[in-house]
Amino acid sequence: MVSATTLSILICYILVTAFDCLLNSLNLRHLKRHGAEVPSGFEEDIDAETLRKTSAYTLEQNRFGLIESISDSGLLLIFLFGGLLALYDRWIASISSSFIIGGGLFFMGLVLAQTVVGIPFSLYATFRIENRYGFNTMTPRLWFSDLLKSTAITFVLLTLLTTGALAIVQASPEFWWLWVWGFFAVVSVFLMYLSPYLIEPLFFKFEPVKEEGLEEEIRLLMEKAGLKVSRVMQMDASKRSRHSNAYFTGIGRVKRIVLYDTLLAQMNHREILAVLAHEVGHWKKGHIWKRLVLTEVGALLASYLAYRLISWGGLPGLLGLQQASFAAQLVILGFLGSLASFPFTPLGSWLSRRHEWEADRFAVELAGMPDALASGLIKLTRENLANLHPHPLYARFYYSHPPIVERVRKLREKGAELDR
Repeated sequence: MVSATTLSILICYILVTAFDCLLNSLNLRHLKRHGAEVPSGFEEDIDAETLRKTSAYTLEQNRFGLIESISDSGLLLIFLFGGLLALYDRWIASISSSFIIGGGLFFMGLVLAQTVVGIPFSLYATFRIENRYGFNTMTPRLWFSDLLKSTAITFVLLTLLTTGALAIVQASPEFWWLWVWGFFAVVSVFLMYLSPYLIEPLFFKFEPVKEEGLEEEIRLLMEKAGLKVSRVMQMDASKRSRHSNAYFTGIGRVKRIVLYDTLLAQMNHREILAVLAHEVGHWKKGHIWKRLVLTEVGALLASYLAYRLISWGGLPGLLGLQQASFAAQLVILGFLGSLASFPFTPLGSWLSRRHEWEADRFAVELAGMPDALASGLIKLTRENLANLHPHPLYARFYYSHPPIVERVRKLREKGAELDR
């Protein structure tokens, strides 16, 4: 007999999933109605064939994503409410009675299962959808190599994190929530230093920017912003995909700029500088550390709440279980936490969009090239077949960046003001 509490949690999850599907459906219907319309001001940059291809790509991606989401949700419900969690928990306990080893095996098994389940979806997305629209450049051999390397890295990090955290829990039953939070925070910062030198090179080849004069122009822009960058690199992204991007990586003295080789092939120097000025805006406006502080404060609160709820002892009963190991209770908490945090999704998206607007304004002030930033963003949108017609409600709920049409319009208005 399912308890009223368990039934309520199940219904809540179904409602959240249904709402997510509804938003996706609204977004797709909106695209079908307006997908053939060239946005005002984009007439010289987007033609009918590009619009057709963009709409088809977005529709196929979203439909496939919806199928994957429903599949994942179904498996999760079966695992949590179908008795598999209890069976899995008992099986792990039969392998090892050690709190640390058993807990580590528990999470490694879940990650392995998640990886295996995701393989067919990844293969289809890469070699069917991305191939169909001319993006994929990966060979099956390279895809498999990436899978092995990413899985190995995941298991190494997972082993270190789980065994370290569980050892802390065992050593300090009353204050583990604080020490575990600190442990994860330190490891996160350490990985930000380590990743550019040990992890990223396992997947991409990095070398100094080859385009004549570009690195010097970038360094002059960084100096104007008062920002020191250790290296300006380009990476062979085209070995895997024709999608383009640029990013900052690392912190402190290992901070560096990385440009996709696909981006270098698509944009002129002014556009690249304008796009990088936007990224500099995130640093100068404090968006990076503000998000980091917000994340860590949230993690600390979540860690303390987890401690209180596990100490309460009633977590297994919420899902109709008689008992559950510490690791299993963390899984239950993760599930409940995803439900509790879902209503805050639009708040997080709004904050991210606000930061993007601030970075755009900073880029205009720093580089003085709003038209170059606008044309660079249009090229990114066109070359990546990004959706030009998102449903407003979907965009408000999920978009971390303002819709591209709005960004370009404001940038061009700013450009007109500077020309007066």
